[in-house]
Amino acid sequence: MKKYLIGGVIALGFAITAHGQQVNLSIATGGTGGVWYPMGGAMANVLSKHMPNTAVTAEVTGGSVDNVKLIATRKTEVGFSMVDVAWEGLNGTGKFKDNKVPMRTLAVVHPLVMHVVSAEGRGIEKIADFKGKRVSTGSPGSGTEVMALRILEAHGINPDKDITRERLSVAEAANALKDRKIDAFMHAAGVPLPAVTDVAATPGIKLKLIDHAGGLEAMRKKYGPIYATGRIPARSYPGQEKESRTINVWGVLLVHESMDEKLAYNILKTFFDRHQDLVIAHRESANMTLENQTIGATAVPWHPGAVKYFADRGVTVK
Repeated sequence: MKKYLIGGVIALGFAITAHGQQVNLSIATGGTGGVWYPMGGAMANVLSKHMPNTAVTAEVTGGSVDNVKLIATRKTEVGFSMVDVAWEGLNGTGKFKDNKVPMRTLAVVHPLVMHVVSAEGRGIEKIADFKGKRVSTGSPGSGTEVMALRILEAHGINPDKDITRERLSVAEAANALKDRKIDAFMHAAGVPLPAVTDVAATPGIKLKLIDHAGGLEAMRKKYGPIYATGRIPARSYPGQEKESRTINVWGVLLVHESMDEKLAYNILKTFFDRHQDLVIAHRESANMTLENQTIGATAVPWHPGAVKYFADRGVTVK
């Protein structure tokens, strides 16, 4: 049994497949309390079942930053990422200073909604109330951390001086909020986010989602049009009686630029042929539509295999 490695052994990988031996792929996702892990697990199952002689696993990671680094070192074949982190990786800035990652977009998946989560009785009604509070801005290696710090900056909060900052995974943050070890946490993901559902369903806790869309103009002025306003509809979570106004960024699937064109094409074909299987696993997969491939903002050029697949479906991506 051989593992498919991008670059250098592509021909070998397909020769092995042609002879009926198994090829292994991995999908870098995120933490277990987020959306990408169950979504990536569904993708892995679909590929394993419907791409001949292929076994795919979904890997737990810290999130976008980790995933882009895994693609850079070719330790994973497919990785989820938020567009803002992907842009930094492509251009060698931010978390990837002087280390440009040669990657390409495989698909636009869904908009990630920044959840700013607190609870009644913690003294938080707006982002400005974070001053003096204990707040988790996401785990190291996550796209959430990148976006959360930008949101705080846009609202005039210095994360190093104005708050006691924790860097927890979303599952850890949910537990810490329930245990009163933190006052709020931030996490960008699809809706519903399992960890937030867990908080909302906990007896004795009243979920409070904090509006933060007011920071959008400052973020777009500094970082460009990759961010947009969004919302978490009322009743998305137990006891949530009104919608929350948020800031969104798109989530994409990335691959190394050297991935074989036919492999990229076949991965996408399998995803879209079995799309309903993905939606059953997590409803955010419903956003991975042909239409959203053209309207979802992606900062990374498209992989040729993706361009060909979508062209065959009557969709032009650039």
